[in-house]
This record gives sequence, structure tokens and C-alpha cells, in this order.
Amino acid sequence: MGRKQAGSLAGLVPHCRESGQWKGKSFISGGRKPLRDALYMPALVAMRFNPDLRAKYTALRAAGKPAKVALVALMRKLIETANALVKADRFWVANRACA
Repeated sequence: MGRKQAGSLAGLVPHCRESGQWKGKSFISGGRKPLRDALYMPALVAMRFNPDLRAKYTALRAAGKPAKVALVALMRKLIETANALVKADRFWVANRACA
């Protein structure tokens, strides 16, 4: 499946709440809540120990995003990475140039 479909299946795609002239905040909803719950702790660990995802998190925080919004972005990045690995039928390998 595509990256947007994978994010939507996990319920990590923001949905706008708008009606006519009224514009509200976007919230994540739908999808599979157990999957979303299961991605929370790996996203926290990745935020602390994965250099690439830590850089993404700090960039989002520096841009003024709230901590939870940045963490949900990491959760979506994890599910998209896992989907890409399954699609390519390969395992994740750490970037040895950074280590």
C-alpha cells in the first residue's frame, strides 16, 4: 500500500474539522487504535536514540510544533518506513556512515 494509505490505516493522518467559514484544528482519528497505541513507545525510543528521527523531532520542535504533534509525526514515519521495508522485502540496516 502507499505511504498515505499506511498512515491512514494506523489512524495517523490528520483530519480537518471544517464547516463553511469555520475552521478548527486537525486531529488524528480513525484507523486502528491498537496499532496507534503500539507505535507510541517505539516513537519515544526512536526520538531519543535514532539520530535521523531525533533530528526530525528537533526540527519540528524548533519550527514551533507541540511535542505531541512532533511525536505523532515520528509515529507516522515509523509506519511508513516499515511499510517501505515490507514492500521492498528487505530488512532495516543502520546507516553505518553515521555510526
